[in-house]
Amino acid sequence: MTQRERFRRIMDFKPVDRVPNYELCCWGQTLERWEAEGMPRDLNMNFFEGEPYFGLERRAFLNLSIWLDPPYEYEVLEEDERYIVARYEDGSVTRALKEGTVRGTRPSMDQHISHPVTDRASFEAMKKRFDPRLRTRYPQWFDEWARMWQTRDYPLFLLVNGSFGLYSWLRRWCGTEGISYLFYDDPDLVEEMMDFAVDFLLELIEPALGQVECDAFNYFEDFAGKGGPLISPQIFKKFFLKRYQRINERLNRAGIKYIWLDSDGETWQVIPLLMEAGITCHWPLERASGMDPREVRKLYPTLALAGGIDKMEIAKDRKAIETELYSVLPPMLESGGYLPILDHAFPPDISYDNFLYYLEVKEKLLQTG
Repeated sequence: MTQRERFRRIMDFKPVDRVPNYELCCWGQTLERWEAEGMPRDLNMNFFEGEPYFGLERRAFLNLSIWLDPPYEYEVLEEDERYIVARYEDGSVTRALKEGTVRGTRPSMDQHISHPVTDRASFEAMKKRFDPRLRTRYPQWFDEWARMWQTRDYPLFLLVNGSFGLYSWLRRWCGTEGISYLFYDDPDLVEEMMDFAVDFLLELIEPALGQVECDAFNYFEDFAGKGGPLISPQIFKKFFLKRYQRINERLNRAGIKYIWLDSDGETWQVIPLLMEAGITCHWPLERASGMDPREVRKLYPTLALAGGIDKMEIAKDRKAIETELYSVLPPMLESGGYLPILDHAFPPDISYDNFLYYLEVKEKLLQTG
């Protein structure tokens, strides 16, 4: 079987000769630690697209320019020894801790101060930066890439991971607090923003759908925390359901059967609605938030899953690594429709030795699963 065939068969709950080996990514602090502990310094370390040195397999992502064009101008508004307040390309203003930042990865989340959309007027102003017809939104040699992908033997996702989501775009535009109020204070504006996002996406991807046969699409949402979703089932039904369905209907007509949704946190309340919307795979199943893939599979046996390996257990010792992998992988691999991946990026408390042992044990189980 090719890598593409294995991916598609896993997503269809069909048997494979071996399960694909994928992972998400690493913190900058993790890479720094691993290099100090003996990892070669000349690796690409793009786990999303694979890393042959570690046996991580190939995936590809159709990289269209989907964000603001032109972007807002980056501007430092305040800075001292510990903090920096800046406006970023997406129009948000944050206060960030400088201490401990490594390769662009901060040890703590930025404090969000403001966002570009606060009302209808500011939304109208921002819309001018979202023209789906700009030639620069497609790579210069896209036709050449499209011809190459016709004979590929690995899976191809439409858009890069993290680029589009209905909730995540609202959050970027308005902030978590801002959009939470707008659902109630100005629902008409929220409807308008969401329809604008859907229209933009569909017009942007239409040329690609006519040239390239993609395998999967991923919504990046992150709309839940440890205590549950940031949107209620009622909000989901009112604002999100029909818009997911509209996008997914077009993707399905283009032959894209596998629709992923990426959200950290505890998403139990909205999983039935995700499935009604046409989501076929949910990930990364954050264990610290109670998202155990074995429990999800019991309640939703037809929903494909990825992730769910507890990163905190992998950080402990070899015995903990063995216990975690041998308890999760055999039952999940036997049930099918599962890709074993860490439940988020590799944090810096995982040593390089633990990482290598994790890969060793995991590969053994993939070959026998």
